[in-house]
Amino acid sequence: MNRLVAMPGGPPGVAVIVQRGERRSFMTAGVSSVDGGGRWRVGDHMRIASVAKAFSGAAALSLVDDGELALSDKIRTHLPWLPAAWGEVTLAEALHHTSGLPDYSQAKAFQEFFAGNLHAYLRPRALVEFVSAEPLGFRPGSAYEYSNTDNIVVGLIAAEVSGTTYSQVLRKRVLDPLAMPRTTLPTGFRLPAPHVHGYVLSPPDPPTDVTTLLSMSGAWASGGIQSTAADLNRFIRGYIGRALFDRATQLQQFRFVKGHSEPPGPGVNSAGLGVFRYRTGCGTVYGHTGNLPGYTQFAAATLDGRRSVTVSANAQVVPKSKSPQVRAGFAALRRVDALAVCAALAAR
Repeated sequence: MNRLVAMPGGPPGVAVIVQRGERRSFMTAGVSSVDGGGRWRVGDHMRIASVAKAFSGAAALSLVDDGELALSDKIRTHLPWLPAAWGEVTLAEALHHTSGLPDYSQAKAFQEFFAGNLHAYLRPRALVEFVSAEPLGFRPGSAYEYSNTDNIVVGLIAAEVSGTTYSQVLRKRVLDPLAMPRTTLPTGFRLPAPHVHGYVLSPPDPPTDVTTLLSMSGAWASGGIQSTAADLNRFIRGYIGRALFDRATQLQQFRFVKGHSEPPGPGVNSAGLGVFRYRTGCGTVYGHTGNLPGYTQFAAATLDGRRSVTVSANAQVVPKSKSPQVRAGFAALRRVDALAVCAALAAR
Protein backbone atom coordinates (compact mmCIF):
# COMPACT_ATOMS: atom_id res chain seq x y z
CA MET A 1 0.00 0.00 0.00
CA ASN A 2 2.83 2.40 0.80
CA ARG A 3 4.52 1.64 -2.51
CA LEU A 4 1.23 2.14 -4.34
CA VAL A 5 0.60 5.66 -3.02
CA ALA A 6 4.24 6.59 -3.69
CA MET A 7 3.94 5.76 -7.40
CA PRO A 8 3.43 8.63 -9.90
CA GLY A 9 0.29 6.87 -11.14
CA GLY A 10 -0.93 5.79 -7.73
CA PRO A 11 -3.76 7.37 -5.70
CA PRO A 12 -2.99 9.89 -2.92
CA GLY A 13 -4.49 7.44 -0.43
CA VAL A 14 -5.76 3.88 -0.07
CA ALA A 15 -7.77 2.18 2.67
CA VAL A 16 -8.19 -1.56 3.19
CA ILE A 17 -10.49 -3.53 5.46
CA VAL A 18 -9.80 -7.22 6.03
CA GLN A 19 -12.30 -8.99 8.27
CA ARG A 20 -12.15 -12.60 9.42
CA GLY A 21 -15.10 -13.53 11.58
CA GLU A 22 -15.48 -10.79 14.18
CA ARG A 23 -11.91 -9.56 13.80
CA ARG A 24 -11.71 -6.51 11.56
CA SER A 25 -8.46 -4.82 10.53
CA PHE A 26 -8.44 -1.36 8.97
CA MET A 27 -5.25 -0.22 7.25
CA THR A 28 -4.41 2.97 5.36
CA ALA A 29 -1.56 4.50 3.43
CA GLY A 30 -1.15 7.99 2.05
CA VAL A 31 -3.58 10.83 2.70
CA SER A 32 -7.31 11.50 2.47
CA SER A 33 -6.68 14.99 1.07
CA VAL A 34 -3.70 16.26 -0.91
CA ASP A 35 -4.11 19.76 0.49
CA GLY A 36 -5.17 18.96 4.04
CA GLY A 37 -3.31 15.71 4.59
CA GLY A 38 -4.69 13.42 7.25
CA ARG A 39 -5.23 9.69 7.24
CA TRP A 40 -8.28 7.95 5.86
CA ARG A 41 -10.73 7.04 8.64
CA VAL A 42 -13.11 4.07 8.56
CA GLY A 43 -16.14 6.37 8.84
CA ASP A 44 -15.13 8.90 6.19
CA HIS A 45 -17.57 9.26 3.30
CA MET A 46 -16.58 8.33 -0.26
CA ARG A 47 -18.21 7.49 -3.56
CA ILE A 48 -18.46 3.75 -4.22
CA ALA A 49 -18.88 4.03 -8.02
CA SER A 50 -20.08 0.85 -9.72
CA VAL A 51 -20.20 -1.14 -6.50
CA ALA A 52 -23.60 0.59 -6.45
CA LYS A 53 -24.63 -2.01 -9.04
CA ALA A 54 -24.39 -4.66 -6.33
CA PHE A 55 -26.83 -2.56 -4.28
CA SER A 56 -29.36 -2.49 -7.13
CA GLY A 57 -28.80 -6.23 -7.44
CA ALA A 58 -29.46 -6.64 -3.72
CA ALA A 59 -32.69 -4.62 -3.91
CA ALA A 60 -33.97 -6.52 -6.95
CA LEU A 61 -33.07 -9.95 -5.56
CA SER A 62 -34.77 -9.09 -2.28
CA LEU A 63 -37.93 -8.35 -4.27
CA VAL A 64 -37.49 -11.64 -6.15
CA ASP A 65 -37.08 -13.46 -2.84
CA ASP A 66 -40.38 -11.97 -1.64
CA GLY A 67 -42.19 -12.92 -4.85
CA GLU A 68 -42.75 -9.33 -5.97
CA LEU A 69 -40.50 -9.78 -9.00
CA ALA A 70 -39.31 -12.74 -11.06
CA LEU A 71 -35.97 -12.94 -12.80
CA SER A 72 -37.83 -14.02 -15.92
CA ASP A 73 -39.96 -10.84 -15.95
CA LYS A 74 -39.67 -8.88 -19.19
CA ILE A 75 -38.54 -5.35 -18.47
CA ARG A 76 -41.41 -3.99 -20.58
CA THR A 77 -43.86 -5.56 -18.10
CA HIS A 78 -42.84 -3.02 -15.48
CA LEU A 79 -41.61 -0.20 -17.72
CA PRO A 80 -43.98 -0.19 -20.73
CA TRP A 81 -42.56 3.12 -21.96
CA LEU A 82 -39.24 1.48 -22.88
CA PRO A 83 -38.54 1.05 -26.61
CA ALA A 84 -40.45 -1.87 -28.09
CA ALA A 85 -37.18 -3.28 -29.47
CA TRP A 86 -35.94 -3.74 -25.89
CA GLY A 87 -39.08 -5.43 -24.68
CA GLU A 88 -37.88 -9.04 -24.59
CA VAL A 89 -34.98 -8.29 -22.23
CA THR A 90 -35.53 -9.93 -18.84
CA LEU A 91 -34.67 -8.71 -15.36
CA ALA A 92 -32.08 -11.48 -15.11
CA GLU A 93 -30.38 -10.36 -18.32
CA ALA A 94 -30.23 -6.76 -17.10
CA LEU A 95 -28.62 -7.91 -13.84
CA HIS A 96 -26.26 -10.19 -15.79
CA HIS A 97 -25.11 -7.59 -18.34
CA THR A 98 -26.30 -9.98 -21.04
CA SER A 99 -29.19 -7.72 -22.09
CA GLY A 100 -27.67 -5.98 -25.08
CA LEU A 101 -29.02 -2.65 -23.79
CA PRO A 102 -26.90 0.21 -25.18
CA ASP A 103 -24.82 1.99 -22.54
CA TYR A 104 -26.12 5.52 -22.03
CA SER A 105 -22.81 6.63 -20.46
CA GLN A 106 -21.07 5.95 -23.79
CA ALA A 107 -23.60 7.92 -25.81
CA LYS A 108 -22.24 11.08 -27.42
CA ALA A 109 -25.39 13.01 -26.51
CA PHE A 110 -25.05 12.14 -22.82
CA GLN A 111 -21.34 12.96 -22.73
CA GLU A 112 -21.83 16.31 -24.45
CA PHE A 113 -24.73 17.29 -22.19
CA PHE A 114 -22.96 16.27 -19.00
CA ALA A 115 -19.70 17.95 -19.99
CA GLY A 116 -21.53 21.26 -20.20
CA ASN A 117 -23.79 20.68 -17.18
CA LEU A 118 -21.66 18.97 -14.56
CA HIS A 119 -23.95 19.80 -11.63
CA ALA A 120 -27.25 19.34 -13.49
CA TYR A 121 -29.93 17.03 -12.15
CA LEU A 122 -30.93 14.30 -14.59
CA ARG A 123 -34.04 12.21 -14.02
CA PRO A 124 -33.31 8.45 -14.11
CA ARG A 125 -35.70 8.03 -17.04
CA ALA A 126 -33.79 10.74 -18.92
CA LEU A 127 -30.62 8.63 -18.72
CA VAL A 128 -32.33 5.83 -20.60
CA GLU A 129 -33.73 8.29 -23.13
CA PHE A 130 -30.20 9.19 -24.27
CA VAL A 131 -30.08 5.77 -25.99
CA SER A 132 -33.78 4.98 -26.47
CA ALA A 133 -33.48 5.30 -30.25
CA GLU A 134 -30.68 2.74 -30.42
CA PRO A 135 -31.23 -0.97 -31.11
CA LEU A 136 -30.02 -3.73 -28.81
CA GLY A 137 -26.35 -4.52 -29.24
CA PHE A 138 -27.06 -8.25 -29.54
CA ARG A 139 -29.81 -10.81 -28.95
CA PRO A 140 -30.58 -10.82 -25.21
CA GLY A 141 -28.81 -13.61 -23.38
CA SER A 142 -26.40 -14.36 -26.24
CA ALA A 143 -23.37 -12.35 -25.05
CA TYR A 144 -21.90 -10.41 -22.14
CA GLU A 145 -21.34 -6.67 -22.31
CA TYR A 146 -21.11 -4.39 -19.28
CA SER A 147 -23.68 -1.59 -19.57
CA ASN A 148 -24.63 1.13 -17.11
CA THR A 149 -28.12 1.22 -18.62
CA ASP A 150 -28.77 -2.24 -17.19
CA ASN A 151 -28.74 -1.01 -13.62
CA ILE A 152 -30.71 2.14 -14.36
CA VAL A 153 -33.45 -0.16 -15.65
CA VAL A 154 -33.14 -2.40 -12.57
CA GLY A 155 -33.48 0.61 -10.26
CA LEU A 156 -36.51 1.88 -12.16
CA ILE A 157 -38.17 -1.53 -11.97
CA ALA A 158 -37.49 -1.84 -8.23
CA ALA A 159 -39.09 1.56 -7.66
CA GLU A 160 -42.08 0.82 -9.91
CA VAL A 161 -42.85 -2.52 -8.25
CA SER A 162 -42.50 -1.01 -4.77
CA GLY A 163 -44.60 2.05 -5.55
CA THR A 164 -41.97 4.36 -4.10
CA THR A 165 -38.59 5.88 -4.93
CA TYR A 166 -35.47 3.83 -5.50
CA SER A 167 -33.81 5.56 -2.54
CA GLN A 168 -36.63 4.35 -0.31
CA VAL A 169 -36.36 0.84 -1.75
CA LEU A 170 -32.65 0.84 -0.90
CA ARG A 171 -33.34 2.08 2.61
CA LYS A 172 -36.04 -0.51 3.31
CA ARG A 173 -34.47 -3.55 1.64
CA VAL A 174 -30.72 -3.01 1.95
CA LEU A 175 -29.49 -0.18 4.16
CA ASP A 176 -31.72 -0.59 7.21
CA PRO A 177 -31.54 -4.42 7.34
CA LEU A 178 -27.74 -4.24 7.21
CA ALA A 179 -27.50 -1.28 9.63
CA MET A 180 -25.82 1.13 7.21
CA PRO A 181 -26.79 4.60 8.48
CA ARG A 182 -24.00 6.49 6.70
CA THR A 183 -24.84 5.26 3.19
CA THR A 184 -27.13 7.26 0.86
CA LEU A 185 -27.97 7.79 -2.80
CA PRO A 186 -27.36 11.49 -3.48
CA THR A 187 -28.63 13.11 -6.66
CA GLY A 188 -26.41 16.18 -6.41
CA PHE A 189 -22.69 16.83 -6.35
CA ARG A 190 -22.06 17.24 -2.63
CA LEU A 191 -20.50 14.61 -0.37
CA PRO A 192 -21.26 14.51 3.37
CA ALA A 193 -18.56 15.48 5.84
CA PRO A 194 -16.21 14.11 6.88
CA HIS A 195 -15.18 12.78 3.49
CA VAL A 196 -12.18 11.55 1.59
CA HIS A 197 -11.29 13.78 -1.35
CA GLY A 198 -11.27 12.14 -4.77
CA TYR A 199 -8.78 12.88 -7.55
CA VAL A 200 -8.08 12.48 -11.23
CA LEU A 201 -4.47 11.65 -12.07
CA SER A 202 -2.47 12.96 -15.03
CA PRO A 203 1.20 12.54 -14.14
CA PRO A 204 3.48 14.45 -13.95
CA ASP A 205 0.90 17.12 -13.08
CA PRO A 206 -0.43 17.21 -9.52
CA PRO A 207 -3.69 15.33 -8.84
CA THR A 208 -6.88 17.27 -9.64
CA ASP A 209 -9.54 17.33 -6.91
CA VAL A 210 -12.87 16.21 -8.43
CA THR A 211 -14.71 15.39 -5.20
CA THR A 212 -17.68 17.60 -6.05
CA LEU A 213 -17.19 17.89 -9.81
CA LEU A 214 -20.12 15.76 -10.94
CA SER A 215 -23.80 15.39 -10.11
CA MET A 216 -24.43 11.82 -9.06
CA SER A 217 -27.80 11.91 -10.80
CA GLY A 218 -25.80 11.04 -13.93
CA ALA A 219 -24.87 7.70 -12.38
CA TRP A 220 -27.86 6.98 -10.08
CA ALA A 221 -28.44 3.23 -9.58
CA SER A 222 -25.42 2.36 -11.73
CA GLY A 223 -22.86 4.25 -9.62
CA GLY A 224 -24.21 7.14 -7.56
CA ILE A 225 -24.15 5.75 -4.00
CA GLN A 226 -21.88 7.26 -1.35
CA SER A 227 -20.82 5.26 1.69
CA THR A 228 -17.95 4.65 4.11
CA ALA A 229 -15.37 1.89 4.35
CA ALA A 230 -17.17 0.47 7.41
CA ASP A 231 -20.58 0.47 5.72
CA LEU A 232 -19.23 -0.96 2.47
CA ASN A 233 -17.64 -3.83 4.36
CA ARG A 234 -20.91 -4.45 6.21
CA PHE A 235 -22.81 -4.46 2.93
CA ILE A 236 -20.64 -6.98 1.11
CA ARG A 237 -20.73 -9.40 4.08
CA GLY A 238 -24.51 -9.25 4.19
CA TYR A 239 -25.02 -9.33 0.43
CA ILE A 240 -22.86 -12.36 -0.21
CA GLY A 241 -23.71 -13.95 3.15
CA ARG A 242 -27.45 -14.07 2.22
CA ALA A 243 -28.71 -11.65 4.85
CA LEU A 244 -31.06 -10.11 2.23
CA PHE A 245 -32.34 -13.20 0.37
CA ASP A 246 -32.13 -16.96 0.71
CA ARG A 247 -29.91 -19.64 -0.79
CA ALA A 248 -32.40 -20.52 -3.54
CA THR A 249 -32.34 -16.95 -4.82
CA GLN A 250 -28.57 -16.83 -4.57
CA LEU A 251 -28.29 -20.01 -6.64
CA GLN A 252 -30.17 -18.18 -9.41
CA GLN A 253 -27.85 -15.19 -8.95
CA PHE A 254 -24.75 -17.38 -9.25
CA ARG A 255 -25.08 -18.17 -12.94
CA PHE A 256 -21.61 -17.16 -13.97
CA VAL A 257 -20.49 -16.39 -17.49
CA LYS A 258 -17.23 -15.13 -18.90
CA GLY A 259 -16.90 -11.43 -18.14
CA HIS A 260 -15.11 -9.07 -15.79
CA SER A 261 -16.15 -6.20 -13.61
CA GLU A 262 -15.14 -2.63 -14.43
CA PRO A 263 -12.33 -2.30 -13.56
CA PRO A 264 -11.23 -5.96 -13.43
CA GLY A 265 -10.93 -7.40 -9.94
CA PRO A 266 -8.22 -9.75 -8.71
CA GLY A 267 -7.68 -13.17 -10.25
CA VAL A 268 -9.99 -14.65 -12.88
CA ASN A 269 -13.28 -12.77 -13.11
CA SER A 270 -16.70 -14.22 -14.00
CA ALA A 271 -20.05 -12.41 -14.08
CA GLY A 272 -23.21 -13.36 -12.18
CA LEU A 273 -26.41 -11.40 -11.56
CA GLY A 274 -25.33 -8.23 -9.77
CA VAL A 275 -22.16 -9.96 -8.59
CA PHE A 276 -18.76 -11.13 -9.82
CA ARG A 277 -16.72 -14.17 -8.89
CA TYR A 278 -12.99 -13.62 -8.31
CA ARG A 279 -10.88 -16.78 -8.36
CA THR A 280 -7.47 -15.96 -6.94
CA GLY A 281 -4.43 -18.02 -6.03
CA CYS A 282 -5.59 -17.90 -2.41
CA GLY A 283 -9.23 -18.86 -2.99
CA THR A 284 -12.53 -17.52 -4.32
CA VAL A 285 -14.51 -14.49 -3.22
CA TYR A 286 -17.60 -12.76 -4.59
CA GLY A 287 -18.28 -9.05 -4.93
CA HIS A 288 -17.94 -6.04 -7.19
CA THR A 289 -15.52 -3.33 -8.30
CA GLY A 290 -16.12 0.22 -9.42
CA ASN A 291 -14.50 3.44 -10.53
CA LEU A 292 -15.54 6.94 -11.48
CA PRO A 293 -13.67 10.24 -11.42
CA GLY A 294 -12.17 10.43 -7.94
CA TYR A 295 -12.50 6.88 -6.60
CA THR A 296 -11.74 3.21 -7.32
CA GLN A 297 -13.36 0.44 -5.26
CA PHE A 298 -13.27 -3.31 -4.64
CA ALA A 299 -15.46 -5.19 -2.15
CA ALA A 300 -15.79 -8.97 -1.81
CA ALA A 301 -16.60 -11.72 0.66
CA THR A 302 -16.72 -15.48 1.03
CA LEU A 303 -20.01 -17.34 0.56
CA ASP A 304 -20.77 -17.41 4.26
CA GLY A 305 -20.04 -13.68 4.55
CA ARG A 306 -17.61 -14.35 7.37
CA ARG A 307 -14.46 -13.23 5.56
CA SER A 308 -14.45 -9.99 3.64
CA VAL A 309 -12.27 -7.35 2.08
CA THR A 310 -12.72 -3.80 0.84
CA VAL A 311 -10.06 -1.79 -0.98
CA SER A 312 -10.77 1.91 -1.59
CA ALA A 313 -8.56 4.38 -3.46
CA ASN A 314 -9.21 8.11 -3.70
CA ALA A 315 -8.42 8.40 -7.40
CA GLN A 316 -9.72 6.91 -10.61
CA VAL A 317 -7.02 4.34 -11.34
CA VAL A 318 -7.89 2.31 -14.44
CA PRO A 319 -6.16 -0.15 -16.77
CA LYS A 320 -7.22 1.69 -19.94
CA SER A 321 -5.77 5.06 -18.94
CA LYS A 322 -3.84 6.96 -21.60
CA SER A 323 -1.09 7.41 -19.02
CA PRO A 324 1.33 4.46 -18.72
CA GLN A 325 2.02 5.58 -15.15
CA VAL A 326 -1.67 5.31 -14.21
CA ARG A 327 -1.85 1.90 -15.90
CA ALA A 328 1.09 0.84 -13.73
CA GLY A 329 -0.75 2.27 -10.73
CA PHE A 330 -3.76 0.13 -11.54
CA ALA A 331 -1.62 -3.00 -11.75
CA ALA A 332 -0.25 -2.17 -8.29
CA LEU A 333 -3.76 -1.49 -6.94
CA ARG A 334 -4.96 -4.83 -8.28
CA ARG A 335 -2.03 -6.42 -6.49
CA VAL A 336 -3.25 -4.82 -3.25
CA ASP A 337 -6.72 -6.30 -3.99
CA ALA A 338 -5.17 -9.76 -4.34
CA LEU A 339 -3.05 -9.44 -1.20
CA ALA A 340 -6.10 -8.32 0.78
CA VAL A 341 -8.05 -11.36 -0.43
CA CYS A 342 -5.18 -13.62 0.61
CA ALA A 343 -5.11 -11.99 4.05
CA ALA A 344 -8.87 -12.48 4.44
CA LEU A 345 -8.69 -16.14 3.44
CA ALA A 346 -5.58 -17.03 5.42
CA ALA A 347 -6.01 -20.03 7.72
CA ARG A 348 -4.80 -18.07 10.76
